[in-house]
Amino acid sequence: MSARRVKPSLYISVDIEADGPIPGPYSLLSLGAAVAGRHDAGGFTAADPARRTFYRELRPISDDFVPEALAVSGLDRERLAVEGLPPEQALTQFARWVREVSEDAQPVMCGYPASYDWTFLYWYAVRFTGASPFGHSGCLDMKTLYAAKAGVPLRSVAKRTMPARLLPRRPHTHHALDDAVEQAELLANLMAWPGPGPAR
Repeated sequence: MSARRVKPSLYISVDIEADGPIPGPYSLLSLGAAVAGRHDAGGFTAADPARRTFYRELRPISDDFVPEALAVSGLDRERLAVEGLPPEQALTQFARWVREVSEDAQPVMCGYPASYDWTFLYWYAVRFTGASPFGHSGCLDMKTLYAAKAGVPLRSVAKRTMPARLLPRRPHTHHALDDAVEQAELLANLMAWPGPGPAR
């Protein structure tokens, strides 16, 4: 019996900046994405994360925001209320970009950690376009990937606990595109990492 053909996955690193803890009451303000690599039956092939990217800034959907959350990104809500794209336009453009870069592969969103970014991305995609380009479960969390490979509890994982050789060379700036590109580098390093060697 022949082995079932495995459809490739295209890993897309996504980072968002928002002005609060949950979508709906609060707004997604910027969305950055970078193609991190392709995974097929032959293994993972890293991409140049700066080559195929996406970035948009969005109009807020409510008047509510958490000042501490807004301060992280440094984005100006008043400017975005005028210059930001309507969410339906930004998310439609994003879904089209995901389809174009994925070609014959299944797109997978990846993040570090993925939970916050996925929550906003999925809610916005379904709310404003009717569907997510990643489906309902096409999400990979890099913290979980590291914990599984390292054999450590998930809640003990932080970048400062990782081997230095796994960490991206690019800085973490809290600009959504910069951070998506940085996280794509982290994913490539994690995918290539065999895990810690045997204890001595």
